[in-house]
Amino acid sequence: MKKQVLAFLCALLLLAGAVPAAAALEGESLRAADTLTTLGLLDAGAGDSLDQPATRAQAAVLLVRLAGAEQAAAQDLWISGFTDVPVWADTAVTYAAHQGWVSGTSLTKFSPNSAVTANAWCAMLLRMLGYSDGSGDFTVSDAAAFAQRIGLVSRAYDGAMTCASLYEAARDALTFPYRDGSGTVITRLASQNSRVKSAANALGLLEETLTARQAAERHMAAVFCLDAYEKQKEIDAKEPASNASGFFISADGLAVTNYHSIENAIYATAALSTGEVYPVESVVYYDPDIDIAVLRVSKTSTVKKTTSAFAFLELAGVGDVRPGDAVYTLGNPLGLGLAVSSGIVSATDREVDRYALPCVMNTADISKGSSGGALLNVYGQVVAVTTGAFTYGNNMYLAVPVDPVLEADLTGSGMTLAEVAKAEKAAQQADKD
Repeated sequence: MKKQVLAFLCALLLLAGAVPAAAALEGESLRAADTLTTLGLLDAGAGDSLDQPATRAQAAVLLVRLAGAEQAAAQDLWISGFTDVPVWADTAVTYAAHQGWVSGTSLTKFSPNSAVTANAWCAMLLRMLGYSDGSGDFTVSDAAAFAQRIGLVSRAYDGAMTCASLYEAARDALTFPYRDGSGTVITRLASQNSRVKSAANALGLLEETLTARQAAERHMAAVFCLDAYEKQKEIDAKEPASNASGFFISADGLAVTNYHSIENAIYATAALSTGEVYPVESVVYYDPDIDIAVLRVSKTSTVKKTTSAFAFLELAGVGDVRPGDAVYTLGNPLGLGLAVSSGIVSATDREVDRYALPCVMNTADISKGSSGGALLNVYGQVVAVTTGAFTYGNNMYLAVPVDPVLEADLTGSGMTLAEVAKAEKAAQQADKD
């Protein structure tokens, strides 16, 4: 009887625990809706329909507003040919179709009341930002995954969108840059409209500095879990010899990690926040003494799925870092998956016997598996590579400066992991001899 009572109480606790989680999710959607409403991108009361399916017409109207193109749409005399679009959405749908951002379900039908899918909405956003499915940047069937892969959206979306998910994805897009480098969605909107600029300032959307949450939401897509294999039998069994971290520094697959994260490895893979896994092709630069390596990650995943781009981080180096500065780490602690932590810089030039360069000592938590992760400043730029800690200290974590990567020649084809392992073993043997 006691066991039954205990089980019943546990069930009640589980149910009670589910309520705050659901409320938190709804709260996030409401915050997204409020943000968009404050900026004038949604009509008042839009947050009342979060659970409703988002329609293709709603998506087109929001898209044109995100682009700051309502006035241009009103002046566009192009005729779309769609006969089923309601008056309230006709201008936006026509303009978006003219720009090539949206398409109809037939020559004369837009199907405005049909639910917009995650792939369709992300394809619209990507086209507006300058990406093209026609030239192979992405495919519509993979648009949502590609949007997450490059950091346009901060979480996975699938199937039909609700208004809640539509608003959250649109809110994420505000701080994403146009492909031509002309700024982010919100900076372009703010430059066009003083009222939007004031609202964006009030919401903190034009702040250059990031909170830990913002750093994670905007930059986690550029970080990956690195699995390294030292023997063929490990590869065959899919059991890596070690887990570490890494981060992309270019859209075409250049990535940074610690040298010790790949030491002795003959094969390695990078697992993204999307769950996709991409093999490491080569090592284009490495220095065991500094404990840094630059990898080239394949654009074709282990399941033969090809991408045109990865999210990546900007390198800043340690020149402007000072004790007391806030920093964030993004990495793969204990091999459990990507995570963020925050702290401050304790010292910028801590001499450690293991490393040829002075390390940045800081209080942002890392663990085994975090090696090769990114230490970010409050602007979201990489200042150092998380690498270790003083074993008997408290909050004395170490990161090696990323500065050598800024100066390195990364244009060569590099060496395979197996070739690097062989070369280093030969060098070590020569030193002994």
